[in-house]
Amino acid sequence: MDWIRDHLWETWLALSIALGVAEMFSLDLILAMLAAGAVIGMVAALLGLPVFVQILLALGASVAALSLVRPAFVKRLHGGPDLTLGHSKLVGTRCLVTDEISGLAAGRIKAGGETWTALPYDENLRIQAGETVEILQIKGATAYVHPVASLES
Repeated sequence: MDWIRDHLWETWLALSIALGVAEMFSLDLILAMLAAGAVIGMVAALLGLPVFVQILLALGASVAALSLVRPAFVKRLHGGPDLTLGHSKLVGTRCLVTDEISGLAAGRIKAGGETWTALPYDENLRIQAGETVEILQIKGATAYVHPVASLES
């Protein structure tokens, strides 16, 4: 116990390193915030502040880091852009009808640089070649489309 009192800053440093290594296994960012508090305790020890002040500063820094810094880090780590892959990225896009589409016969559209088989989303519609449609759904290799209103002058 006397060694710890004689080497306070080294003790804080060892605690900080141990918490940092333990954080590598837990990946919760809790131990990292405690390690940051231990670094503040080490700085307080280097400044020659009393032990109770070192502990209070380390606890205060840890609590502040846990309540202020960690939520932002966790949000940043767990957030990110929505990734759409495959044919689902075509849903909501507009494309051109190349062969007439009706509820009785599938037609063709040009979407994403590819030709797709298409059916009208509303089975009662007939969509002529050359019209612009929006892809509402894709099932298998068939796109379900709906005509896009155009402004006629």
